[in-house]
Amino acid sequence: MDYRIEKDTMGEVKVPADKYWGAQTERSRNNFKIGPAGSMPKEVVYGFAYLKKAAAYANCELGVLPEEKRNAIAQVCDEILEGKLDAEFPLVIWQTGSGTQSNMNVNEVIANRAQVLAGGKIGEGEPVLKANDDVNKSQSSNDTYPTGMHIACYKSVMEKTIPGVEKLRDTLQTKSEAFKDVVKIGRTHLMDATPLTLGQEFSGYVSQLNHGLKALRNTLEHLSELALGGTAVGTGLNAPKGYDVLVAKYIAEFTGLPFITAENKFEALAAHDAIVESHGALKQLSVSLNKIANDIRMMASGPRSGIGEILIPENEPGSSIMPGKVNPTQCEALTMVAAQVMGNDVAITIGGTQGHYELNVFKPLLAYNFLQSAELIGDACVSFDEHCAKGIEPNYRRIKELVDSSLMLVTALNTKIGYYKAAEIAQTAHRNGTTLKDEAVRLGYVSPEDFDAWVRPEDMV
Repeated sequence: MDYRIEKDTMGEVKVPADKYWGAQTERSRNNFKIGPAGSMPKEVVYGFAYLKKAAAYANCELGVLPEEKRNAIAQVCDEILEGKLDAEFPLVIWQTGSGTQSNMNVNEVIANRAQVLAGGKIGEGEPVLKANDDVNKSQSSNDTYPTGMHIACYKSVMEKTIPGVEKLRDTLQTKSEAFKDVVKIGRTHLMDATPLTLGQEFSGYVSQLNHGLKALRNTLEHLSELALGGTAVGTGLNAPKGYDVLVAKYIAEFTGLPFITAENKFEALAAHDAIVESHGALKQLSVSLNKIANDIRMMASGPRSGIGEILIPENEPGSSIMPGKVNPTQCEALTMVAAQVMGNDVAITIGGTQGHYELNVFKPLLAYNFLQSAELIGDACVSFDEHCAKGIEPNYRRIKELVDSSLMLVTALNTKIGYYKAAEIAQTAHRNGTTLKDEAVRLGYVSPEDFDAWVRPEDMV
């Protein structure tokens, strides 16, 4: 491989000749060989591209950056956002907790790519852009990384999480309405309880997802606040007056999302409560999805030796040794995603505690875990919807069989003969393997006609 020599304040570094990054990126590559290369989420890199372009426009409007430099920065940022330079961002999450090296990675790529676009060669002649003086003007890694992180996380929630959850929610709502007259046995403590309809059961799932979506949307206002303009410690040192408001306006314009400048930059740099808060809503959704998937998995269990109340799509063979076996694979995938998101929430909670004085130093970890959760929930909901939820149908024969054999239908007799006599009927029927009606009549507590009139599952829902 051919190399070129790049310099920074610590001296010379050999950099792959065909890459746009510079010395600080290469130092990070060499010093943090932890985990897979290129693990910094591309969403964060794109967040940086939005903010660097916005910063260039704001600095130009405020008279501290020439128009030709603004245009050069913007041109490369647009290339980054088009995915043309993805291979130029090789750094891992496990680096400095401020994300300084990723900020410099973006600065170096923009500066060197601009040099080539202008017809020059990297490291030769007068630079079109200087990474620290021009691309990073009015900025610090301490305010750029949290800004890029907020842009990435907000966009991911809006573009992946919410649409995916809504898609599944809408299907479950359709099923709830379709199943509104399907009377089935209820269960509490995994034991038989009084009847309800399958539609009522599914309506609970719809309500869970609606509440989760509401909680998530309620956190977006805090997540929309951007740290940019706080520079090193929140005071705004080296940024022109009005820059913070103006740069947020440009970010909102470029992204089409309602970003604003953070009211308090000291909080925006030193604490990441907005990330903790929003991920808490993602955790809430994962708890709901876990319950929904497990209920569906258990209701579909069997097909002959389980509950078998519903039929789910048969998507692939379930065993390499048992011919004909089919498993609830979409339920398993969704519950594994839920477990991962809950684990990510622990990491984000710990990361949120690592704000010491004027800086939180777990920023890359916070971004990585949040973005993984947002994407996983969105993708898993779409997969579960398409390959499971849409195909759910009641197993009418099995549902009727279980309702008819349930001992808890005796609850309908409570107000007629009292709790204790009703309990005696249920316990006797269970012990003798007989029906509720047989024992109710034999014990002399009700007539056959009264039993049929009072114990009607469809009237108990």
